[in-house]
Amino acid sequence: MDTKHRLILQRNRRNLVTALIPADICDGLLSKGVFTQDMIDEIQSKVTRRDQARQLVTDLETRGSQAFPAFLECLRETGHHDLAELLQSGDGAYLPHPFPIQPSQIPLPVQNPKCTEKHIPDHTPLVVVLPSRPESLPLPKPLSPPSETLRVRPTRPRRDSIQSYKMDASPCGMCLIINNVDFEPASELKDRTGSNIDCDKMEKRFKALNFEVIVKRNLKCNQIKHEMSTLSKRDHSAYDCCVVIILSHGTEASHNRFPGAVHGVDGPAVPVQFITNYLNGQKCPSLQSKPKLFFIQACGGGEKDTGFEVSPDEAEPSLGGIDDQTDAIPISSSSDSLSTSDEIDARATLPTPSDILVSYSTFPGYVSWRDTQAGSWYVDNLDLVLEENVASDDLVTMLMMVNDAVSQISAKGLYKQMPGSFNFLRKLLYFQSSQS
Repeated sequence: MDTKHRLILQRNRRNLVTALIPADICDGLLSKGVFTQDMIDEIQSKVTRRDQARQLVTDLETRGSQAFPAFLECLRETGHHDLAELLQSGDGAYLPHPFPIQPSQIPLPVQNPKCTEKHIPDHTPLVVVLPSRPESLPLPKPLSPPSETLRVRPTRPRRDSIQSYKMDASPCGMCLIINNVDFEPASELKDRTGSNIDCDKMEKRFKALNFEVIVKRNLKCNQIKHEMSTLSKRDHSAYDCCVVIILSHGTEASHNRFPGAVHGVDGPAVPVQFITNYLNGQKCPSLQSKPKLFFIQACGGGEKDTGFEVSPDEAEPSLGGIDDQTDAIPISSSSDSLSTSDEIDARATLPTPSDILVSYSTFPGYVSWRDTQAGSWYVDNLDLVLEENVASDDLVTMLMMVNDAVSQISAKGLYKQMPGSFNFLRKLLYFQSSQS
């Protein structure tokens, strides 16, 4: 699909997911050759209409150059005129209508623009006839001579679709929240006032997303390891996903996959990559090929980011709270760092860190800000983005929204923060939504 058409679909994803009736569209897309029967079956296997619409739009973005005009044609044929006009208004050019045609009809006389029901594969040259242009739309590029047909350059065959993870189990999966608030005096770490607000938000949010939530508070270093070990030994066969949320102080640590470490309330830190390893495909077989999500609200180091100047039209200043604190201590070497050695496995396998996403509240090496009255910038915006967009957008898209929102905030009118993710997911991930 052309980049401009893909962007139009992405910008209007929410409207499409809300209003589209996939059952009306699928037959048309199949008859026009845009979708295969396997793709239609995958769409129809989704439980709710919204999930079906979401899958349809996701698959549509991966199809050939004629998929977008075919989709507009199907929308008009099935009475989705408002959606068709909405999408076409964002195209900036009048789209060929109707289309497509069979190779046997090439060349097609200008006087007979009717089409057959078969769709030509992406690698086959097409002949498309342009009808008269409505006066309200911009002029298309002139044809020379006007009576000739327009040949579209052949495109390379594309893969069927990037698929979405299965996320319809009930409950969808386990969600472990580790909330470290009160640190022991010997740790020389301050108490994390405001973290309970973060914890409450995440507990409510993931319960709303149909997860079974377990909250553990004020864990020492060894207790964090114990809880992760317990989680890895559970049978996740009936679940589709697993989530771990850690709210604590953090620091830098040596690593070969995932940076950073989180502190127990007694002081010592557990590397993030050590935590993720408990749930990888080797250590937790019942989560193989299923998404494992980690959300880390902790500092990645001790540096404070003062940001850089931007032009006025880019700046959307937002001040942090009056009592912003960081979750950092200086960099330290950890005795818990993992071995970098790897053993060869000749069997057909997926890479060990596959299906893992780690979302960090801040860039490695930098502090993460927390308002003692309102909670951390990262969790507050993560909760808000999930609430507003979970019905229409995939996780990676929503995390980019979180990144943008947090980047606009300033602590004490000076310091900035930039969240980010280490993404090893293989498919799109859509959470369950209570909206139908």
